[in-house]
Amino acid sequence: QVRVVESGGGLVQPGGSLRLSCAASGTIFEIYSMAWYRQAPGNQREFVAATTNGGTTRYADSVKGRFTISKHVAKDTVYLQMNNLQPEDTAVYYCNIPRPDSTWVGGDEYDYWGQGTQVTVSS
Repeated sequence: QVRVVESGGGLVQPGGSLRLSCAASGTIFEIYSMAWYRQAPGNQREFVAATTNGGTTRYADSVKGRFTISKHVAKDTVYLQMNNLQPEDTAVYYCNIPRPDSTWVGGDEYDYWGQGTQVTVSS
């Protein structure tokens, strides 16, 4: 059974930083890419960042220059370093593992998802 476990969320003041982690286990296929999505209250889930084993990355325009995604290939672990956090970054952040037949940036409802970790940016 596939397990996707996030950690690292919390409360931070505007301008602060947090680092999210996500570890995957139990897959029967090679994980080629991993991604982060987020959902704020009243909003749809939105793409944040994605990365492949080869180091290709993609970011949402709203986080470019502030967030950095990285992946430990051997451990099937992905990180999201979030700097200069702003109140609009407040959301539940979800780790996503695309299925082998999905697009590498993920987001499909049939992909593997973690349970989410809350990030709150407030003074």
